[in-house]
Amino acid sequence: MTDNTSTLMRERLVTFMDDDRFARMAVQRRDEFRNADPFPHAVIDDFLPDDVVAAVADAYPDPNDASVKWKTHSNANVMRKFVEDTGSMSLPLRLFANAVISKQFLLFLETLSGIDCLLADPYFIGGGAMATGTGEFLKIHADFNWHHKLQAHRRLNALLYLAPDWKPEWGGNLELWSKDMTRKVHSIEPKFNRLIVFEVADDSNHGQPEPLKTPPGIYRRVFSAFYYTARKDDAEWNAPHFTLYKPENSPYSMNLRADYEKTAKEGAH
Repeated sequence: MTDNTSTLMRERLVTFMDDDRFARMAVQRRDEFRNADPFPHAVIDDFLPDDVVAAVADAYPDPNDASVKWKTHSNANVMRKFVEDTGSMSLPLRLFANAVISKQFLLFLETLSGIDCLLADPYFIGGGAMATGTGEFLKIHADFNWHHKLQAHRRLNALLYLAPDWKPEWGGNLELWSKDMTRKVHSIEPKFNRLIVFEVADDSNHGQPEPLKTPPGIYRRVFSAFYYTARKDDAEWNAPHFTLYKPENSPYSMNLRADYEKTAKEGAH
């Protein structure tokens, strides 16, 4: 799809998160998220509506397009390209990028994860539209935990896979490893329209360590967005401090998530 996106599709890309199904999804999956091994996470298939994911996938940038502001990681630990700059994205992808930093998406993530007061990263530093080609990889690692521009602590990653007709023999599985790095706990295939959300900590070990075996011109495509809070974790409330106004003392801020969860019940039929 080009930037000649229809008015109807532009509207869909802006409003799709208003659907009550996302609130129901978050409520239904939150226990699974919190209890997941080796660290809190959820794997959600068929995340986007069919028309929305088709529009986003069709608009995904070509790694060989020199007009796109691709950045490259290329060293012993990682080989891949990515686009952080939303101004370099086609209109459908840019609208999708706006959606994943919206209020509704934040409430979805807060409900799923139980982490309140999430901040989105409109700069998509280290994330955005990523593409990995044949022979490329990302070794097992724990992510950076501090956003210097936002002055905030990284708490969640959300990864949406956007390569249609992915073949298991191409590899590219996301591996989740134990906190002590002694065992691989999960190997998750990058299936089209699969969303993975996981909590970020110094021992949230993950990666795509096996070099891809894709045919030429086929890329593992994942849109990555990262989320932050102003405090490192809930225990940080116990650190020495002067006057500290907790979010629980603001009915308005805390009712935002409660109202969002209500839509899960109201929309259930």
